Amino acid sequence: MSVREVAVDAYREALPVLGVSAVGGLFAGMILGGMNAELKGVAGLLVLVPALLATRGNVYGALGAKLSSALHQGLVDPVFDADDDRLVAAVTAAMANGVLVSVFAAVVAFLVLFLLSRPSASLLTLTAIAFIAGLLSGIALTVVVVFAVFIGYRRGLNPDTLVGPVVTTTGDVFGMATLLIATRLVLTLGGG
Repeated sequence: MSVREVAVDAYREALPVLGVSAVGGLFAGMILGGMNAELKGVAGLLVLVPALLATRGNVYGALGAKLSSALHQGLVDPVFDADDDRLVAAVTAAMANGVLVSVFAAVVAFLVLFLLSRPSASLLTLTAIAFIAGLLSGIALTVVVVFAVFIGYRRGLNPDTLVGPVVTTTGDVFGMATLLIATRLVLTLGGG
């Protein structure tokens, strides 16, 4: 293959996904823009937003890369099989890492706000929000990443090209949506 053909293939695969990614980023921003009451109701919540969104991309991007590599090496078949130990281990590790890093981010945010004498919700409130958001977004991201990698591979697309934009967009959209849901749930239960 010539350099031109490789470039054309890369753009053919990536441009539609990048277009969707741009729209998804705007949608995530609209969710954040509509969270004024929640951001006022939970002091310090805004500090969590970048940490939670960044960790979604890191954790689930790694899951997508592992699955993509496993597909290229023939270690995993491009179908979801609950009996496939490698697939189950990768998904379980990603979910555990996603939830743990969310809770860790909440603890660090609380400590930094405390040390800087800035207003903050209680540690329990911030960690509960982070835990719920991490769990819900983790479930959604796992499904989307596995689906995108396997379907893309079966259709002859390079899953490595799909993983980055898909994880970023899905992480932003579901990350913000689940953060909103988690915050409203915790506020309803008396947190704040």
